[in-house]
Amino acid sequence: MNKKFQAFKYILSDFISAVAAWVIFYFYRKFIIEGGGALISFPEDPKFWYGSILIPIGWVIVYAFTGTYSNIYRKSRLKEFGQTIYISILGSLVIFFAVVLDDKIVSYKSYYEALTVFFATHLMLTAIPRFSLTSRAGYKIKNRIIGFNTLLIGSNQKALSLFKELETSKESQGNIIIGFASISENNGQLLKNTLKHLGSVSSLQSILKEHSIEEVIIAIESSEHESIGKILNDLEDSGVIVKIIPDMYDILSGSVKMNAIYGAPLIEISPSLMPVWQQGLKRLIDISVSFVLLLILTPIFFVVALIIKTTSKGPVFFSQERIGLHGLPFSIYKFRSMRTDAESGTPKLSSDNDDRITPFGKFMRKVRLDEIPQFWNVLKGDMSLVGPRPERQFYIDQIMHLAPHYRHLHKVRPGITSWGQVKFGYAENVDQMVERLKYDIIYIENMSLALDLKIMIYTIKTVLERKGK
Repeated sequence: MNKKFQAFKYILSDFISAVAAWVIFYFYRKFIIEGGGALISFPEDPKFWYGSILIPIGWVIVYAFTGTYSNIYRKSRLKEFGQTIYISILGSLVIFFAVVLDDKIVSYKSYYEALTVFFATHLMLTAIPRFSLTSRAGYKIKNRIIGFNTLLIGSNQKALSLFKELETSKESQGNIIIGFASISENNGQLLKNTLKHLGSVSSLQSILKEHSIEEVIIAIESSEHESIGKILNDLEDSGVIVKIIPDMYDILSGSVKMNAIYGAPLIEISPSLMPVWQQGLKRLIDISVSFVLLLILTPIFFVVALIIKTTSKGPVFFSQERIGLHGLPFSIYKFRSMRTDAESGTPKLSSDNDDRITPFGKFMRKVRLDEIPQFWNVLKGDMSLVGPRPERQFYIDQIMHLAPHYRHLHKVRPGITSWGQVKFGYAENVDQMVERLKYDIIYIENMSLALDLKIMIYTIKTVLERKGK
């Protein structure tokens, strides 16, 4: 499956549809509403040409932010049509008030007519190609022409029964099961002659990478349920879709949602923490705010750099490797607040009475001045404005021994500020890191733009009151 090419087909289709809708609508306005004579001057009308380029680009951007081009092979035609109607209504209203409202008309009835024609034209020209693309992809998935590399976790009767059910189903759910992982190396007697044994769950991360796994189905026996917590924890920052065989309690409690007529009943654990449109808007806010602040704070940059240079020996900036989204390393940037030899030997955490911190460094930490260069990390995409603070691998290894659920933090971009930072401040040892962890976990499980705004307000309050720890 070429996901990028499939997404490109949707983008190209939406762009062409938006151009066609605008051109048809423009000529309708000039010919029907304003009279045919207005058509003579259309080549000289800047609105026609600007609209033919900018409006389609605007539509594509809106669709991208609302998740149209993500999970491109997992679309529901009915749900997609509903989203297309909703976005077309809102987009048509915006374009109507921005472009059409100043048209010369005979009566207000013409306004309603123009809006209705534009909405209907855009909806029809957008929905029909999308329906065709989605139906074609769905046909290929259901007929096992394309699919998602899937790992089956389990090696006994439940796993065997599920594998047979998926393989003999009238319509495929898209799962291409390439092998199974057992709870222990010695398991796998029932499946070993049917499916390739890829290893045990102790080597889960390497199995996912080696075989480009996109979905994981957990089908373990009741006696093995104590392993579910560790399995889910290992899958947290992998980005794969996780499904679990439900028991009768899950079915009766409504945990099992039907999304396919012929598919096996499974509970899907979604890796998405926020709606796609909020994820897109969060990233847009990150970029916009960071860019503006870097421009506004440029004079402060020079002043701080001058003070650092004149009050202590060493470079102005300090960089260090931290672990970010999906456990990938990146270089974090700060104004140097410590002596240059502060990090020699074994890594150390700072404290209130740390003699490695320079006098000016103490002031910078109180008002978070040392964090300003991290807006560059945000622009690069390494970090976000709000998110769990990134740590060094040296300390992550220690935290994982005490709190394996730390891996949850790698599901999101680390941030300049976080709820844990606001509530707890800087941690001085691993135990305090573990204590602060609970605030970051709660944030991740309740992520929203409203919560981000609240955390940023409290951060500003902490800076102004100089209560930074």
